[in-house]
Order: sequence, then structure tokens, then C-alpha cells
Amino acid sequence: MRAELEELGFAGVRTEDRRVYFDGTAEDLARANLWLRAADRVLIRLAEFACTSFDELYGGLHGIPWVDFLAPRAALAVVARSVKSKLSSVPAIQSVAKKAIIDAVSGTRSGGRVEETGPAYGVEVVLHEDRASVCLDTTGPGLHKRGYRTGAGEAPLRENLAAALVLLSRWDPRRPFADPFCGSGTIAIEAALLARRIAPGISRRFAAEEWPHIPPDTWRRAREDARAAERRDVALRIAASDRDGKILETARGNARKAGVADCIAFHRAEIQALDPTGEFGCMVCNPPYAERLGERREVEDLYRAMGRLHRRLDTWSIFVLTAHPEFQKFFGVRASKNRKLYNGNLKCYFYQYYGPLPRAL
Repeated sequence: MRAELEELGFAGVRTEDRRVYFDGTAEDLARANLWLRAADRVLIRLAEFACTSFDELYGGLHGIPWVDFLAPRAALAVVARSVKSKLSSVPAIQSVAKKAIIDAVSGTRSGGRVEETGPAYGVEVVLHEDRASVCLDTTGPGLHKRGYRTGAGEAPLRENLAAALVLLSRWDPRRPFADPFCGSGTIAIEAALLARRIAPGISRRFAAEEWPHIPPDTWRRAREDARAAERRDVALRIAASDRDGKILETARGNARKAGVADCIAFHRAEIQALDPTGEFGCMVCNPPYAERLGERREVEDLYRAMGRLHRRLDTWSIFVLTAHPEFQKFFGVRASKNRKLYNGNLKCYFYQYYGPLPRAL
């Protein structure tokens, strides 16, 4: 995600504590929500302070100038996490945090009920090793909610993870692209959105669009700029296949809603019958795991077939996300590079097999 922010031209990009930070204005906030492909959400960091007691938690939150950020009668939703901290009760953290915010806005310490009929605000309070970080969530539903996926298969890949796999593959749109286990089409669709420079958030709304502190023109201009940046005339060679004909219909519908149906060729095929065309192509896929197929032998045979396909496609690069612990054994080749990723709460590995690149790239 750091590379995404740097490519988009944001200032002060840095990685800290498993998060990526940048400095920006309201215009940058809107642009980040519209354009980030691999991120989960865009937060405003309001404060960070030592926190070993509920008094310190209350005081730190009460001291934030909430009136500068919240609308009158704001509807507050506080989420909390605690890792390696003395305060470990998440419900208690959330309760104290919300009381502190309401007291700060009302100028009292009554802790009474207030009318919450205004815009929605998500507040994130994270305690890690007795330090509290307080953020305001500008996104609302996670950024993986692009709005195009109306149907999904049995174990759908989140859109932002699919986009991350494409970004990590270093695919260039001038090369062929294939996903032989496309399911509901997410990886192929994300590749097409990337190639055509379509902002992934262009068709959805965000929590901060309802906030009066951010003028509506900010979002309108950001969307206009995003539309102007699209490259609908880019010729693409994206093939997406699956053995399940029913899920392919879902994939085609998702691609139509995403506006990229014209550049993805969906077809029904088993991995054993695939014969991708073109040289120096890029294959990115999330094949079934043993847990999903239910039969370990079937999965192992599937991975062997993938290995045979890899040996035939001597100019192609192949990238595989799987939770199977012995994938490389059955694939028959050690990966050029291996990266740990999480598909939800499931630990997976992204096996990267680099092929040669054409001289023109």
C-alpha cells in the first residue's frame, strides 16, 4: 500500500506499526478513498497517548478537540481493540471512550444520553502495549466494498486482497493475464480496473461524504478527476476461467457492473485443459484449498496439473495464493519468492514464480 500512496503522489508516506501513514488535506482524504486498491480503510489519526488506566483513557479522549471534527448530534460508533495492554476489556474501553467523547462535545461530565440523529462517525480506539491510538474512520464499510460484486462463490476473495495480488505480480497491461480459478471474477476484474485506471471506489459512497466539515465539492471534484483519468481505450487480454458454469454467470454479471465486461474473456474450463495464448503472460490465481474441496487427493492432483501447466508456459509468470501447507511439493517447483498474506483470518502464502519479461517492458 505504501507504493500505491507514493505513486498517487501523497506527501509524508511512512510505515509504522503495521499501518501506512501520509500527510494530507480533505482533498487528499477523498482521493485516497476513491483510489486506494489494497487498503482496508482511510483513517484520520487524532491522538496517541500512554494509557494504563481508564482515567488515562478518559482524559486522553476528552482532550481531543472533537467539536472540530464532529457534526452536531453526531451518531457515534466506537470500535476498540486491545493487544498486550493492562486495559483488556473491549466493551469497557468502548463505553469509557464514548462517554469521554460525549462529555467533551457537551462540555459536561454527566455521561448522560444525547441525541444521535446526525451523520455517522466511526471512532477507532486501539490499545497496544499500553499506548492508545485514536482515529476517525472516513470510509465506513471497508474499501473492499467496491459495489460491483452482487454475487460470489463459496469462498470469495476480498476485492482489496485480489487487487494486492495483481499489484504484487508486477503485471503490465501489455502482457496477457489469466486466472484459471476465477470464481466470481474478482482477480480478473481488479486487474481490468487497474489497467484502465478506473478508481476502485468510484461507484460507492463514503462515511465522510456526510460530514459537514468537508465541503461536498471536495468529493465532486475528486470524482470528476477520477473519471477524467480513466483509460477506456486500453486493449487488454484478460482470460478468466472456472470449471463451474454457474459461478461464471455471476462473474460476468460482476464484470458488467464494474464496467469491464468488454475486456475479460470468461470461459468454462478445467485447469488440465487450459492452453493460454500469448507469450510473457501473467497468471494470478486463488485455487481451491483442501478445506474447500473436502478431498485432499483432489487438491493435490489439481496442484500437480498447475505445475505441468507452468512447465509448458515457459515465458509466463505464475502467482498462487493458497493456504495449503505443501503446495510447492505438489506443484513440483520452488517459488522464486514466497510471501505470507491473510485471507480474512486464514493464513495463506503467495507463491511467486517469475518468468522472463519481454524486452520492450
